[in-house]
Amino acid sequence: MALFLLLCFVSISSLCSNFGSASAAGRVAKVPYLDALLPNGDFEEEPKFANLKKTVIIGKHSLPKWEINGLVEYVSGGPQPGGFYLAVPRGEHAVRLGNEASVSQNVVVKPGSVYSLTFGATRTCAQDEVLRISAGSQSSDLSIQTLYSSDGGDCYAYTFKAESKVVKITFHNPGIQEDPSCGPLLDHIAIKEVWPLRYTRGNLVKNSGFEIGPHVFKNFSTGILLPPKIQDLISPLPGWIIESLKPVKYIDRKHFSVPSGFAAIEFVAGRESAIAQIIRTIPNKYYNLTVTIGDAKNACHGSMVVEAFAAKETLKVPFDSQGKGGFVTASLKFQATSYRTRLTFFSANYHTKIHDFGHMCGPVLDNVVVFPIS
Repeated sequence: MALFLLLCFVSISSLCSNFGSASAAGRVAKVPYLDALLPNGDFEEEPKFANLKKTVIIGKHSLPKWEINGLVEYVSGGPQPGGFYLAVPRGEHAVRLGNEASVSQNVVVKPGSVYSLTFGATRTCAQDEVLRISAGSQSSDLSIQTLYSSDGGDCYAYTFKAESKVVKITFHNPGIQEDPSCGPLLDHIAIKEVWPLRYTRGNLVKNSGFEIGPHVFKNFSTGILLPPKIQDLISPLPGWIIESLKPVKYIDRKHFSVPSGFAAIEFVAGRESAIAQIIRTIPNKYYNLTVTIGDAKNACHGSMVVEAFAAKETLKVPFDSQGKGGFVTASLKFQATSYRTRLTFFSANYHTKIHDFGHMCGPVLDNVVVFPIS
């Protein structure tokens, strides 16, 4: 009898111990909601002086929190040897990826969840520079040939779905230039978990005010360029399709004039940048579409026109911009022809800033609402 009680005690103790271990493991394995810079994502934590040969980083693990391969330079903003000038608008330091060079970092994530990366990137030498972004088995080649900000402040977003608990994020220069030190410049990298969307009552459009989007840098932002779907299969703007050849820009209230809420979309490439969403409708039923058009108060000026398409109807919304903010609201009545209706928006014209013709800009879109007409 005593032996039986002893065996029972040992079994219960083992069970409790295993349960406690499982609970502890569960606590350890819990991944917090991510919406911040990656570790040393601003590259302000410098390599040791002994691991630098002029600007070239020597050693695979010499850049704190990162793994490097190939010729990677650790640079400061401003004039460079050889007559170069490198703009680093966010912070003081950045890395430049030479031919076939890369930087990478392992990030703990939630399998099945969607994440977006926000990063500052610009070309430095060649017109045809390309930046390859990889997250696990997913990758995309991002062309950074066009400069949208003349101050080197271009910022992009890339979205991926986590396939495992740890994802290796890599930024790679696949191009081969005459100068091996030429290559894209990276100056800030952040990550954000994208939550699933829900409909807003009374509106058939998801994420209608663009409130859900990629991470926005707090101290300095020139907006975030959202690549077209041919470069990023998962849209960085949940609910919306970037269906053009050129990107659109995601802007926030802290750094721009936004008609309402936290964020809006700026069409920076004229007719070459467009967004769309497919909504559920009932054939032959009538609906009302309302949109808000304005400018970002970023010195973008001119006669702006945003064109909207819904079923067989077209809406052109004009806005005369002085580059000082402001907006107008317009509406369109349309009749659905099927159970799915595509809404499409783009800018009819190309625009630049008043005193900076190298800085591409355009009209702002916000508050897209569709509701059935009784």
